[in-house]
Amino acid sequence: MAQSAYFLRRRQILQGAIIAALPAGLLSCKGEKKQNSLVVGGLPVTCNLTLPIACVARAAANGSSGPSDPQFSYEYSKYSGWPEIKESLMAGRIQAAYMLAPLVMDLADRKIPIKIVSLGHRSGAVIMVRTDSPYQHFKQLAGKRIAIPSRFAVDFLFLRKMLAQEGMTPQDLQIVEMAPPDMPAALYANAVDAYCTGEPFGAAAQRAGYARTLRMTRDEWRNYICCVLTVREELIEQNRPLVQDLVDHVLGAGVWLDAKQENRNKAVAIAAGKTFFNQDPNIIQFVMDHPTDRVTYGDLRMIRAEFDELMQLSIEAGTIKHEIPYETYVDETFARLAKPAAIPL
Repeated sequence: MAQSAYFLRRRQILQGAIIAALPAGLLSCKGEKKQNSLVVGGLPVTCNLTLPIACVARAAANGSSGPSDPQFSYEYSKYSGWPEIKESLMAGRIQAAYMLAPLVMDLADRKIPIKIVSLGHRSGAVIMVRTDSPYQHFKQLAGKRIAIPSRFAVDFLFLRKMLAQEGMTPQDLQIVEMAPPDMPAALYANAVDAYCTGEPFGAAAQRAGYARTLRMTRDEWRNYICCVLTVREELIEQNRPLVQDLVDHVLGAGVWLDAKQENRNKAVAIAAGKTFFNQDPNIIQFVMDHPTDRVTYGDLRMIRAEFDELMQLSIEAGTIKHEIPYETYVDETFARLAKPAAIPL
């Protein structure tokens, strides 16, 4: 057996063992509805990885808690794209979700009653090109066709930062909007020359062997933030303890994920399942391993200056028309009171 095949098989066996070792009830956040159950929307992307871990950890805590302890529970709801999450959050069909930070700014400015209460990750965006392409420097993409997920995506702001760094403008590229799951196939078919997106859609093409990273936020924009935990204001008004508990578990999930590789391996086994991302675990594992800080989760501090930078970049990009007061779209109180929850997994 080839060495690469051996390691692949060994990893699959270990992932199966991890899943088998977890109590069956922890692999789902659904099950019986409880009085304080909260549906939280998310995408099957590694920038949202703290969400399934928070969900499963809370279920584990409920199983070992005393009769007088609060029995909060979270139900993960998978969405296929940001527009669908946005519409559900605006309509009140869900009261919490991971959202694009600039999109939350825009919605809050338009009087949609939502607030950012926590970060979900840091870094995690990549610019991918074909392995056989001649592009070694970003400037070589001049005149080429580049895919981005959305004008509101922070991936687009990352692309703009790289353009500014090279003395270029968006007019120097042919920029097209495309759903991230379609990007690897588009690159393979030469329909685009490069794409800029979050993981695991860069890793999918890289692991398949036909793409490589040209630039990564871990190298170019270390404090990059994109997906943020967002809740409707009526939830804050009606059930602050629930929101605080969710924030505590998201922060706890972040600390746990960055503590050791064994935890990340467990997270892959959990998130890849049908209840959550329903993805090939080997692709998520690739994100966790190549390199290990491709996406990070341990530092989820709410830093106003970082949101101010996103605001200015969004204004320059034309996706936000004017400065929006920080307090309009952020509620820092939960982050200030946060105590990262233990993750008993």
